[in-house]
Amino acid sequence: MIRVVIDTNVVVSALLFGGAPGKLVSLWKTGSIQPLGSAAIFAEYLKVFAYPRFQLSEGEIDYLISVEILPYFEIAAVEPGEPCAKRDLEDGKFIWCALAGGAEGIISGEEHLLRLAKPPVATVTVAEVPRMEKSAWLKVSSGRRGGRPWLNQRLSQNVWITRLY
Repeated sequence: MIRVVIDTNVVVSALLFGGAPGKLVSLWKTGSIQPLGSAAIFAEYLKVFAYPRFQLSEGEIDYLISVEILPYFEIAAVEPGEPCAKRDLEDGKFIWCALAGGAEGIISGEEHLLRLAKPPVATVTVAEVPRMEKSAWLKVSSGRRGGRPWLNQRLSQNVWITRLY
């Protein structure tokens, strides 16, 4: 099972709008991925679901958290560390959770997380996830990740490398 932390925007898109992010829901429900979360991450999910633009009732928000998320997400005990994502200091919670929970990486659409100069954990986009079934998470020796050459180096240390070519 692949352990991942899923950024708030991806979880919200997956549960409310479907599309490519929506495919993650079946992955976590079937056990193909093991999502991790922390108190800070769950609080952010809750806060974002309550945004007026989504027009969700308290009951709908409770359903999303208690039925669609909590039964499938493992809770990691997280000690916040130094800020890693300077553009959005709040995104550190995803990095700290990934490190504390032994995640192979983070699934996010946040460009500043995807482009960290020295990431402490790998970050991939939702578009990359369908190509990452368990059999595809192989150690790759050459860096074919144009634009993010660190990914193969970092992932090889964690044995979390994907075939993306």
